[in-house]
Amino acid sequence: MTVVLLHPGAMGASIGAALTGNGHDVTWVSAGRSEATRERAERAGLKDAGYLAEALADAEMAFSVCPPEAAVELATQVAETGFEGLYVDANAVSPATARRIEGLHGKCLVDGGIIGPPAWRPGVTRLYLSGPRAETVAALFEGSLMDARAIDGGVGAASAVKMCYAAFTKGSSALLLGIRAVAESNGVTDQLLAEWDISQAGLGARSAGTAKSTSPKAWRFEGEMLEIASTFAEAGLPDQFHKAAAEIYSRMAGLKHAEGGADLDTVIGALLQRHDTE
Repeated sequence: MTVVLLHPGAMGASIGAALTGNGHDVTWVSAGRSEATRERAERAGLKDAGYLAEALADAEMAFSVCPPEAAVELATQVAETGFEGLYVDANAVSPATARRIEGLHGKCLVDGGIIGPPAWRPGVTRLYLSGPRAETVAALFEGSLMDARAIDGGVGAASAVKMCYAAFTKGSSALLLGIRAVAESNGVTDQLLAEWDISQAGLGARSAGTAKSTSPKAWRFEGEMLEIASTFAEAGLPDQFHKAAAEIYSRMAGLKHAEGGADLDTVIGALLQRHDTE
């Protein structure tokens, strides 16, 4: 199958590599993209098609992997070219957002949700797919490092899996970092860590590890937390927790380029700085 990958970031490049490794022809759109994106695309074996309209002209499928806040805009841009092939939206969006995208691409939409890191090792990354053509897309990855799974439930189901999963993993990470910042602000860090050593063994070390692992990616998590908040609201549940998590990650956005991830003290400083200056 001829596939246009939009766009080969860290996750997208691994998806492209999985498809090219299975013999599919994968192109990407270099217009407006960074040199780092170009390097990732080349390493993944993707072909540069230059511009969106040219890339889509002969494509059978477009595969969207972008920040969640850009998902609808990108789907709209593709629809406006007159593209009638399969459109896979594999972004961290709410079921309602997935259905908005369905309004643009109709029965050609396959809803996707990715869980795990970029798929460079076996058994660590799942791509959940739902919608009328989910099985078709899942088959493209058979035997690759991307474990693609078609599920029942129609458009929105795959996104719901992603939202529920990240609501805990990334949501609890934001909560843990926020707690460390509150303890520091109140001068009780040592006492909290001592109590954790007694009753919550390993939580202190986990909080330090969470700072390292999330700080380079926090800039991408704000939009995802807001999509999760929307998902909670759609279910008639309180959405304030994940709106707060979005704010936590927003305050960490400046740590994007921290080499190897920022240490806990740096993260706490970023979380408290806005409060100190308000």
